[in-house]
Order: sequence, then structure tokens, then C-alpha cells
Amino acid sequence: MDDDVAAAEWIDRLLPERLRWLARSTGIPVVFGGGTSTTPERLVIGRLRGTFGTGLRGLEVGSGSGLGGRVLRDRAAHRVEDYARTADITHEYDPIVVSQERLTSVFALPITIGESVRGVLYGAARDHRPVGDRALRTAEVAAAQLARDVEERLRPDPGLADDPLAELAAVIAETGDDALRARLTRIHRRLAGDDAAPAVTLAPRELEALRLVEIGASNVEIAARLGLSPETVKTYLRNATRKLGVRNRTAAVHEARKAGLL
Repeated sequence: MDDDVAAAEWIDRLLPERLRWLARSTGIPVVFGGGTSTTPERLVIGRLRGTFGTGLRGLEVGSGSGLGGRVLRDRAAHRVEDYARTADITHEYDPIVVSQERLTSVFALPITIGESVRGVLYGAARDHRPVGDRALRTAEVAAAQLARDVEERLRPDPGLADDPLAELAAVIAETGDDALRARLTRIHRRLAGDDAAPAVTLAPRELEALRLVEIGASNVEIAARLGLSPETVKTYLRNATRKLGVRNRTAAVHEARKAGLL
């Protein structure tokens, strides 16, 4: 399969979980995005959360068109506070973005795989509520983590073909459905002969902190992005490390991924 097409397919598969995390972490009411499945010059929006309807689903955005098109063209994040009135973007998508969804403050960030922009992640608010810098920084974390996850999936792993349990663990890590993930994890344990091992449950903030650790954030950076004190972050990471039965945060990230929690 062509790498560009494969990247877009992985973005589509992994995006729902990242959108769910972004919405939960920031309170942004509308999040959506997609990949450049046919050509790097054209984005196809495939995943929506918090929208009124499905008008955005399947929308094709060309380079330079609208806010997402600016991201494709400039390979950089952009934000507008009043989508309908800004002169910084083109307005061919206003019938959906403005009339149907009533979005006002909107940001869009590139999902960069290797050296190329392979998708765009959006966040938006209605009623002229601003999207703050903290929400934008958190979205940057989500986009960076998604890109890293896609790059890992694109990297050849010949061991999976000979190890069904490893392949099942990869499927568990990919799913954004919490109930399905828990069910598959129980199946994995039974097949591995470890059915007696208790399932590890991490609190939402513990998971958020580990996701930020995974992309290299320090405790101070995690605290700033989550709106917590560094001491509170340390407590969350210490609790997660203890629950996962490891000695440090790096090992905690590794064990959480193995358990299908990240």
C-alpha cells in the first residue's frame, strides 16, 4: 500500500480516540479532522465530534481553501476568532461551517508524518467563545501524539506476522472504543495464560499525564497544559507508576501501551 494512503487510513483509525481526549481535556465543544488520502494537496474530513450534523463528514478541502487549506499550504497551525468575518481565509465552506454548524472561533493544526502534512486536526467553539492558548497547546500535543502513533504503525514490524498475541496487542492499542478495548484486553490475557492478572485502571488525569510524558513533556510542561500544579502532576504519575507495577515514568508509558490504555 502506498505510504500516503496508509498514513491517511491510520489517521482515520486513530483520530477518534485523540478527538475524544482533546474534547475531554479542554472542554472544546467541537473537534474534527481527517487525512490527505488521495493527494497531499487535498484533505478529506472524516471524523467529527460535537457537530450538529454530518455536513463536514467527507468534505474535501483543497490547499489554500478555508482554514484547513491554509494549514495544508503553510504547513503551520492557524486560528481565527470570527470565522465568518475574517479576511484571512477563503469562505467557500461557510454554508457548512457558519450556517449549519454556527462555528465562530476555529483553529486547525497540521498532522505531520515525517516531512509531510498528512492530515489536519480542528477545534472550534460557538457563540463567539474564544479558544484559549491552553486549549491550543493541548491540541498540539494531541496532533503530535497522533503523528507519532501513525509513524509507529507505518514502521515495518515483521514480528507481528509471527506473533498473534503481539498483533492483538497492537489492535488493542489502536482502538478508541473503551468498552471494546477492555474486552479485547481480557481476551489477550486469557490467550496469554494471564487471566488471573487484574486489569489495570488509570484515572483520566493519570492517562493524560502519561500521554504527555510519552511525547517528552516535563512535569512543568504537563502542569501548564493540564492546568495543574507540578506537585499534583507528580502525584498522578506516581500513582500511575505504582498501579502499573513499574519504577519510573518511562516504564509506566511502556506498560500502559502494552495494556492498551494509551
